[in-house]
Amino acid sequence: MATLKYSRQRASIKEYLMQTHEHPTADTVYLHVKKEFPHISLGTVYRNLNLLADMGEAVKIPTPDGGDRFDGDTHPHYHVICTSCGGVSDLMMDKEHIRSINELAEANFDGTIEHHNTLFYGTCAKCCRNPH
Repeated sequence: MATLKYSRQRASIKEYLMQTHEHPTADTVYLHVKKEFPHISLGTVYRNLNLLADMGEAVKIPTPDGGDRFDGDTHPHYHVICTSCGGVSDLMMDKEHIRSINELAEANFDGTIEHHNTLFYGTCAKCCRNPH
C-alpha cells in the first residue's frame, strides 16, 4: 500500500477526535475544523474521517438514524446509544470480557472470528434524571 502524504487537515481532524469524548458526527467535526481551515469542504472531512477509520486511527460508529459517529479512541471498547437523546457514550469493559465474546462466537462458528463490533442501547444518566 502506498504511503499517504501528510495532510494538515487530516491531522487536525484526528487531533479533534482524540481530544473529544462526544463521538461527533462528520458535520460536527466539519464545524470544528472549519475554524482552522475556513475553505475545507464537508466532503473532505467525510473522506478523511473514513480514511482514518480505514487506517485504524479512528472508529466509525454506525447509528440507527444513519448518521455515523466517530471516535478517536481506538482501544477495544463498546458504545451505548441513548434511546432518548441519541447520545453515544463509551462503555469500558475488561479486555478479557471482550476477548471471551470473540472466543464464544468462534466456538459457535465454522470459521475464525477476528473481532466484533457491538452497540448497546439504553437510557443515559442525564435522560434518566430528566425524563421527557
